[in-house]
Amino acid sequence: MAGWPHRFRFLLAPRSRSYRFMHMADPTTSVPGPADTPVPNSKSAAKKEAKRLEKEAKLAAKQAKAPAAPATDKKAKADKKKDDEEPPFVNTTPKGDKKDLSGPMPAGYNPAAVESAWYDWWLQQGFFKPQLTSDGKPKPEGLFVIPAPPPNVTGSLHIGHALTTAIQDGLIRWNRMLGKTTLFVPGFDHAGISTQSVVEKRLYKAEGKTRHDLGREKFLDVVMDWKNDYQSRITNQLYRLGGSYDWSRVAFTMDEKLSKAVIETFCRLHEDGVLYRANRLVNWCVQLNTTLSNLEVDQKQLNGRTLLNVPGYDVKERFEFGVITSFAYPIDGSDEKIVIATTRPETMLGDTAIAVHPDDPRYTHLHGKFAKHPFLDRRLPIITDSIVVDMEFGTGAVKITPAHDPNDYEVGVRHNLDFVNILNDDGTLNANAGDIFKGMKRFHARVEVVNKLKELGLFVEIKDNPMQIPICNKSGDVIEPILKPQWWVNCKPLAEEAIKRTKAGELFISPKQSENEWYRWLEGIQDWCISRQLWWGHRCPAYFVRIEGKEQDSNDGKNWVVGRTLEEATERAKVLAAGAPFVLEQDEDVLDTWFSSGLWPFSILGWPENSLDLQTFYPSSILETGWDILFFWVARMVMLGIKLTGQVPFNEVLCHAMIRDAHGRKMSKSLGNVIDPIDVIQGLSLEELHQKLYEGNLDEKEIIKAKAGQKKDFPKGIPQCGTDALRFALCAYSSGGRDINLEILRVEGYRKFCNKIFNATKFAMLKLDETFVPEPVAKPTGNESLVEQWIFHKLNVAATEINLQLAERNFMAATNAAYNFWLYELCDVYIEAMKPMTEESSPDPVKKSAQQTLYTCLDYGLRLLHPFMPFVTEELWQRLPRRPNDPTPSIMVSSYPVADVDFEFKDADKKFDLVFTVLKAGRSLAASYNLQSEIQFFIQVQSDDDAALFKTQLPTIVTLTKGCKSAIIVRDNSEILQDVEVELSRRLSLFILLSGYGLVDLDVEIGKCDKKLDLARLNLSKVAKVESQPDYETTVPENVRQANADKRETLEAEIATLELSRDMFQS
Repeated sequence: MAGWPHRFRFLLAPRSRSYRFMHMADPTTSVPGPADTPVPNSKSAAKKEAKRLEKEAKLAAKQAKAPAAPATDKKAKADKKKDDEEPPFVNTTPKGDKKDLSGPMPAGYNPAAVESAWYDWWLQQGFFKPQLTSDGKPKPEGLFVIPAPPPNVTGSLHIGHALTTAIQDGLIRWNRMLGKTTLFVPGFDHAGISTQSVVEKRLYKAEGKTRHDLGREKFLDVVMDWKNDYQSRITNQLYRLGGSYDWSRVAFTMDEKLSKAVIETFCRLHEDGVLYRANRLVNWCVQLNTTLSNLEVDQKQLNGRTLLNVPGYDVKERFEFGVITSFAYPIDGSDEKIVIATTRPETMLGDTAIAVHPDDPRYTHLHGKFAKHPFLDRRLPIITDSIVVDMEFGTGAVKITPAHDPNDYEVGVRHNLDFVNILNDDGTLNANAGDIFKGMKRFHARVEVVNKLKELGLFVEIKDNPMQIPICNKSGDVIEPILKPQWWVNCKPLAEEAIKRTKAGELFISPKQSENEWYRWLEGIQDWCISRQLWWGHRCPAYFVRIEGKEQDSNDGKNWVVGRTLEEATERAKVLAAGAPFVLEQDEDVLDTWFSSGLWPFSILGWPENSLDLQTFYPSSILETGWDILFFWVARMVMLGIKLTGQVPFNEVLCHAMIRDAHGRKMSKSLGNVIDPIDVIQGLSLEELHQKLYEGNLDEKEIIKAKAGQKKDFPKGIPQCGTDALRFALCAYSSGGRDINLEILRVEGYRKFCNKIFNATKFAMLKLDETFVPEPVAKPTGNESLVEQWIFHKLNVAATEINLQLAERNFMAATNAAYNFWLYELCDVYIEAMKPMTEESSPDPVKKSAQQTLYTCLDYGLRLLHPFMPFVTEELWQRLPRRPNDPTPSIMVSSYPVADVDFEFKDADKKFDLVFTVLKAGRSLAASYNLQSEIQFFIQVQSDDDAALFKTQLPTIVTLTKGCKSAIIVRDNSEILQDVEVELSRRLSLFILLSGYGLVDLDVEIGKCDKKLDLARLNLSKVAKVESQPDYETTVPENVRQANADKRETLEAEIATLELSRDMFQS
């Protein structure tokens, strides 16, 4: 293009903090990370960053599904890959021995090789045990204790457990490296309902038998075998995840020691009047044949008539919910009728009264009269009740079923009504329902009751009725309220004390949303039913005293005694029997799993004994868990801990997010999206994923559905990522939100980051030759070059930031800081910039200084990463030489880097920022013109100070700009050839040589811009079309609208940039 102007000028505001350079010795350049921007300095920024990374991962997934290359290319690539593949790694290190690293570093990073042997060596060395002073006290640096939430022995760990381990072990390793005495106690929960249910299903599937066929004792042997198998599997998973647990203190909720704590708690609460027996309404799960606490019941919202399948019925049968049925009761002794409405017609068989409001004039004449039950020989009194009846709702008349409805139960108590239970434990109707309905399943009876009412002319209507129905969150069954004599805990006084202690600052709960929920739940707490009709669990230490010749009610708690031992119970029974002969009958029920789990923080330390462990390590420092069990578990630990020990069991509660799949769905076996962390660590083919579905209790239809889900989400299986990448990814996702949409491709990206660290260290080790000896002290001399001072300053900034963010439990920001230091500052800048400084021609003092700086950055950089990536950091740190007189055996017991004023070089940081301003502008300008070689820069300065600064940094600028041939400092325009100029500030301008050398084909560049503009404008029009739809703001979910807005802003910015570039080329 003839006649194009002498120069283009762009005004760019200098930027001081964002450095991003991909030119490195390591050929791997595509490394998705926590941020391609500076560390987010707010939670909103962190959330936006997480969204951006999810978009990148989805884009990568789409690219992975792009059309395949021609067959010849594919074959060539396959052959090359086959040639490049290394044989599978085999660990030859004897168990417990330290890995031999005397040989050369492998050609590339292999997580299987890197992660081998270290865990067994750590265990053998006792690094996981708490380090105490000579007098058995915690070290003066402090004490940090985590009681690990015990995973259920129901099955293997899933990815949510990996998140728990990553966060908790990260905190433990960080505090251990800070010099504190640390204790991380592992354990396992017997999980009564869940474990018994899964074993029963497996037993029936394998042998066609039920637990009743085996009997209680033999069935419990089968469950114990299951427990031992899965405890072993889970232990192996925790080993692989790198959790630094003190395995000498491993606990199981049904161990003798912990069982003793359960019995002591039951007896002590009963003696204090907090635990009592009562015949009250419970949540009954027909499918599991046991009671449930309110927390184990989900409320399913229905917006109107809905047909649902119910467990225990034919899969083709669906029953009507979300409707209200009106029918009439005849008034005894007259032709009058009174109309009532119900959402559960079958419960009318248990009705014992009809309530009206005392002030309702419509029914004044019926006060004290009776209605006649149409199917039973039962008269229903018409009572007045101003609490349960709303005159304005419906007909103003309410049927009362005291034995099957919580509100009606209270009415029954107030008016001394009959409590008629119509349900058997198996969900069939009993004799109280009458001969017509006796033996029917409850939902068959629902249909039949309506049919019979129609036959009698008493049916009025059925209408849609938005409502909630109670669903068992274990089995999916519809819960039935029924009367059962059970053991209950009066939680009100316990909750009041928990609220008081929390508000007094004895317990800190984060995030804030969880704290607010904490108070709301405790303030509205109800009594806790702790009886379960199971065989697997802690049997209630309660005994019915059957006294000879005396009529007794087993529902009455006065006829029961409790005892820590049979002898204690017998002595108490003697007092109750007052000399009469008696027999003790132990309660067949077991206790709610959460009752024993609620004792976890102190029972694992020896309570009720005043053990040395309890004195030393209680209360714990932090309880980290999912927000979804804040009330199931955490609240009960706090209430019981205060009641039994007088102390809040931990100082802090940290609630992490719930992991969902990449589509935001809750993980479910039937969807095929449940991920075993070991599969992510070592990789698994799609066929192997399919095969694992047969190990569970899914039926064939569910397996087919799950396979389809797996094929969609993991078309090529799950890639091998390694433990370090998985842990780092899970921490990088953790920003305090409620949900994490896990994208496996992002985890794989962190495997590339591990590869980057490995290759960077391998390259750096070449610069630390055999003669290199680290200085005795890791302190800068003050004589380092500008880039050395700059990297020391960045190291100190990273250490300060990571410690701060870990203290604030912001794992996303902490991992960002570590990632950015390694990738964008150490690898992309310093290791590249030091190359000229370590050449043979370089002066010896310069070379030695650069080596010492490199060593300190590697040493401290690996330590900074260690809490998140324990294996690769140990492997690489062990390859570094030790400082003289440094006996530290492992990185995990080395000192963690903290803020150090000796590493502060603010002036150097400011000067190097100026160099970076030029460097970034030059790289950007070269990229704009697609210049990849023979690049020549001219840096125009106005002052002698700037000239002196840039004169020393020209090698750095040339080294860090790929394809750069030279960089020259000029003071006057006459010294510059034809070029393009970028004015950076009043004191600096940058020129790049273009004209006369054929470096740029302007027509080609304009064509590229046009194609990109057409595509960007097309995409923008699509987004605009979506956003212009009617009712867009009210009908489209907020997260979708936000994604569209983000996309629109990105496209608008892209179009503006492309238009500017096109105008530039045409000028």
